[in-house]
Amino acid sequence: MQNTVGIVSLGCAKNRVDAEMMMFKLHEAGFELIQDAAMADAAIINTCGFIESAKQESIDEILELAQLKKEGKIKAIIVTGCLAQRYNSQIMKELSEVDAVIGIGKNADIAEVVREALEGKKVEEFPDKMRLPMDGGRVQSTEQHWAYLKIADGCDNCCTYCAIPLIRGGFRSRRMESVIEEAKRLAKNGVKELNVIAQDTTRYGEDNYGRLMLPELLRELCKIDGIEWIRILYCYPDRITDELLDTMREESKIVNYIDLPLQHCNGRVLKAMNRRGDKDSLTALIKHIREKIPGVVLRTTLIAGFPGESDSDFEELSAFVEDVRFERLGCFAYSQEEDTPAALMEDQVDEDVKEHRAEIIAEQEAVIMNEWCESIVGSEIDVLVDGFDRYADCWTGRSAFDAPEVDPCVFFTVSDRKPQPGEMIKVRITDHIDCDLTGEMI
Repeated sequence: MQNTVGIVSLGCAKNRVDAEMMMFKLHEAGFELIQDAAMADAAIINTCGFIESAKQESIDEILELAQLKKEGKIKAIIVTGCLAQRYNSQIMKELSEVDAVIGIGKNADIAEVVREALEGKKVEEFPDKMRLPMDGGRVQSTEQHWAYLKIADGCDNCCTYCAIPLIRGGFRSRRMESVIEEAKRLAKNGVKELNVIAQDTTRYGEDNYGRLMLPELLRELCKIDGIEWIRILYCYPDRITDELLDTMREESKIVNYIDLPLQHCNGRVLKAMNRRGDKDSLTALIKHIREKIPGVVLRTTLIAGFPGESDSDFEELSAFVEDVRFERLGCFAYSQEEDTPAALMEDQVDEDVKEHRAEIIAEQEAVIMNEWCESIVGSEIDVLVDGFDRYADCWTGRSAFDAPEVDPCVFFTVSDRKPQPGEMIKVRITDHIDCDLTGEMI
């Protein structure tokens, strides 16, 4: 009888791709993969260790599965991912129910680790993080018609608030041939939407080819039959080039959507973050993007309450949000992460002040997004069908404006026929509710 394995993958899309690659290794080794880790012989928690709330979510998941192990419902618990890489042997010392803790450099050997854990062995291994596999097979865990395509790992930007370089190592790109081969496999399996990801997608190719190669990669991806949408996520503002913008405008498969994490707009705060620019330069960049790509949808993330952020600095950030009017935005209260330069800075902002500032930005953005939704009412837009939502009692999908898992959706009714998940249809937008568009299939 086969041993069963279930994986809980937390955190970012990049971590999810790592989990899919581990699932492939497990399947190859003869394990039966099941969706519910709580029902498996071996439960793997692919953790996130980015900010405090993500770390706590990972720990809570481990504790929940540990209770099931005490009750005899799970035989082994394996901890992988960023939390495991960051805190390694400390995890097993504090959580005795855990049977294995491995760093990301051990991902390729996940089947061996699970087998040893099921045999009752305690496993702790943390090889060089640069051994993390970036090429290879995957068991797709997203819906069949869309997938993430990870083109690089690690980061060299060294923002002072961020532990990613510490956890994942330096920036390294995949070879273009490998990326294209994987994209073709995904297309053959029914994927219509590729979401291109890395810690910094705009830096792609600089290490392997000596120059920024994202535009060239995108043009090659656009040649793949079956792929209809290509979305670019996590673009560093300093590397938004005219070549990239021209490529987006000229290639019809690349959706007019850019995820541009800016973090702040105040020049002094950005300098303390080890980032460049100020309100004027960032406003000029966004104006340039919108002139180059009419109708582009911009998503950003901001940090409120960074050490030393004064009331006037925050007011400048709030005014920036109001002026620029991002179509999509997330704002997070600064998280003081150990082993990062920002954690040691003076003038740490009180927790309640940070949270309040983040809430103010979120409230501002909700108004802006609803006004943007109102501007879409009456138009006909392309929607990639996800399926039927029995709770809303209607069909749901996403437009080119909506990245999976982070953005709103389009809810729509049908009249004469039922669409299929993965089908591209036209929807006439008639209204909006809480930033979700609603309409009827044409």
